Amino acid sequence: MDHIRWLLGRVATAALTMFGVSVLIFAAVRAMPGSYTELVLGPLATQAEKASAAARFGLDRPVVEQYWHWLSNAATGDFGTSLVTRAPVAAEFGDRLPVTVTLTALALALTVLVGIPLGVYTGTRDSGGRGGVLGRLVSAFGMSLPEFALGSLVVFLFTRYRLGLTVGNYVPWSEDPLGSIGSLFLPACVLAVFCVAATARTTRDAVLGVLVEPHIAAAVARGEPKGFIVRHHVLRNASVPVLTLVATLSAYLLGGAVIVERLFNVPGLGSYVVDGLDRRDYAVIQAGVLLAAVVFIAANLLVDLVSGLIDPRISVLAKGAGS
Repeated sequence: MDHIRWLLGRVATAALTMFGVSVLIFAAVRAMPGSYTELVLGPLATQAEKASAAARFGLDRPVVEQYWHWLSNAATGDFGTSLVTRAPVAAEFGDRLPVTVTLTALALALTVLVGIPLGVYTGTRDSGGRGGVLGRLVSAFGMSLPEFALGSLVVFLFTRYRLGLTVGNYVPWSEDPLGSIGSLFLPACVLAVFCVAATARTTRDAVLGVLVEPHIAAAVARGEPKGFIVRHHVLRNASVPVLTLVATLSAYLLGGAVIVERLFNVPGLGSYVVDGLDRRDYAVIQAGVLLAAVVFIAANLLVDLVSGLIDPRISVLAKGAGS
């Protein structure tokens, strides 16, 4: 029963957070310089033409009324109609979401498959030796390298020289699954560089923190093999901060896809939202940012649940059960 109350409390907190985020999104979009009517109709449009366009899309109504109309419809999956294409935003998102999901899934897979083993390797080596130096160098380089700079360099190299992969030729999943993954491999690598570095750094620090615990010294005194100690004692106790970071990075990847999709001409949600931002397409911008917020909040809620299963000592569930 206590677990259920805790879960309901976390869901309520997430709902209140989403409400606050929705208010901020709506207010920020309306506060951007240059309205839709000014950008689309141009500076030569008359006030009557601007008023007519604003009335057509309900932009002349009170802001509170506009917000409530948008929020109530968004709660049912209706994100409105694009001011530019006149198409439902939900339908446009449905067409582009699989592309972005595939891109972020590839980047997240690279993050886990490269970042965690690298962090464990450097953490279980002498911090002053080659392993520690390698970990610090990789983390510092990866976390300080901007995505747009790395992406621009990759685009230049793979368009200037024949290196086996093409840039800008996205292949739909429905036509060729393997070809689709291949066309997204380069952008996924660029998107994953920061995440790999951050994951490796966090994993290394977590492993080093666990290695100084008394139960590790006891396991060594019992003569347990190093590999067994790492697998059964270190990884489980070091996994919670890594899991939290990976969940946070899942939302970061969704936001970082904006830059990468533009650089590599990938027809995903990121490029669609950027186009909407340029044109002040309110419905598209609001839906895109709201989706990123939902992913971030849901990922953190999932982490709270999974962390309790991995390590009950720090579990919020355990705290709720003991209160």
